[in-house]
Amino acid sequence: MNLFEPYNFGGLRLQNRIVMAPMTRSRAIGNVPNDLMAQYYGQRSSAGLIVTEGTAPSPNGLGYARIPGAFSEAQVSGWKKITAAAHKGGAKIFLQLMHTGRVTHPANLSPGAEAVAPSAIAAPGQMWTDQAGMQDFPVPRALETSEIPAVIAEFAHAAENAVRAGFDGIELHGANGYLIEQFINPGTNQRTDAYGGALENRNRFALEVAAAVAKTIGAGKSAIRLSPFNTFNGMPEYAETPEQYEQLAKELGKLELAYIHLVNYTRIGETLNRAMKKAFGGTVIVNGGLDRQKAEAALAAGLGDLAAYASRFLANPDLPLRFKKELPLNAPNPDTFYTPGEQGYIDYPSAGVT
Repeated sequence: MNLFEPYNFGGLRLQNRIVMAPMTRSRAIGNVPNDLMAQYYGQRSSAGLIVTEGTAPSPNGLGYARIPGAFSEAQVSGWKKITAAAHKGGAKIFLQLMHTGRVTHPANLSPGAEAVAPSAIAAPGQMWTDQAGMQDFPVPRALETSEIPAVIAEFAHAAENAVRAGFDGIELHGANGYLIEQFINPGTNQRTDAYGGALENRNRFALEVAAAVAKTIGAGKSAIRLSPFNTFNGMPEYAETPEQYEQLAKELGKLELAYIHLVNYTRIGETLNRAMKKAFGGTVIVNGGLDRQKAEAALAAGLGDLAAYASRFLANPDLPLRFKKELPLNAPNPDTFYTPGEQGYIDYPSAGVT
């Protein structure tokens, strides 16, 4: 399987099968996308598909310092520069919508916003705030059943804003311990209403969000990221994982979404990976520790259709070219992953060849 072949899905034609994975970069001062971010994404526009950093659909979803949103007109205007830069290089670009739920701190939220989650269970550990450094996660407020439709509507409205900003689609962040996965996992969802208890009920929020977004902007422009067996952000493992995610993939397939993006396909394992791909019936993106050879092998084995790269793309703005010409890769600098400014963001060198 050749990574450099074009690929068609959801009415889009990608220039190759290489995806830039979503990565929090914390450069959106005031939570508004800016010119620096446009330069960053434009540098990486030789990807077939770019999935942006996690972007809040509402003020309550702004979990981390300096992450962007997609709920205000200023944010829509800022994103227009970024979609134009990505398209100029030939990439298609999806906005990742990430409501962080309990993974937040009041210092990172707008005035009047609050930490909400399926249940009033705090995430373990701490998170960074620009005002006071590392702080303990707060206990979130459990959403009332009557409030859930409004939260779903926030995702749909943000998706509509994404299309207005020029995005080719959106990816729901249903992975890595954020709000959608907090509903999926029984360790963070102890509800007794229609959104808790049996796995079908725990899948309900993810499916209703996906359906609302697909209805608003079209199924071919709507996708989701999932992470079975994830333990990031204090998510506990549980025995029903394979059954739950296979059923979730089947129901998402009925919505005819553009793709499912699987985090760390090696942790998921070949059995569940294949089962989810078959149940979904559409495009699957695999991610996690891939180089060119591992990606092409995974795609040839039928585990996915597209391959996503995170830190390799972060440090190598011309990653597809480096793969194609077998050039050495720049090493990423973790010390600058989330710091403000240009260093470690737009100053990684290109190979200087064509």
